[in-house]
Amino acid sequence: MYGSIVFAAGFALGAVRVLFLAPKLGATMAVLLETPAILGISWEVARWCIVRYGVAADASAGGLMGSIAFAILMLCELATAVLVFQRTPGEFLQSHASVPGAIGLAAQVAFAVFPSTVMLFEREVRNA
Repeated sequence: MYGSIVFAAGFALGAVRVLFLAPKLGATMAVLLETPAILGISWEVARWCIVRYGVAADASAGGLMGSIAFAILMLCELATAVLVFQRTPGEFLQSHASVPGAIGLAAQVAFAVFPSTVMLFEREVRNA
């Protein structure tokens, strides 16, 4: 659920980035503006999924949730690149070598770590 919701949000934000921001500001600046929004959405969706689905509050459960969500996200992105944008899998992988692609990949890695981080943060807040 986490991966699917964030993919949908990223697809919508990506459309705004590609259609409106990138032509005016350039690809790198557009990604830099989009990244905080998708990371904020990811954090909140991770929190919601943990509570909604009763994910055990331990590092292994958070790591598993993040790993599965990352795999789902990347598979959805690959499918979109191939089926919608007519790119090859190699072109999809190569797109991560650009500056905007590397920023996006770093955000996706953060997305994968968020479930564990949310659990640790929430635990610290409760114990404070």
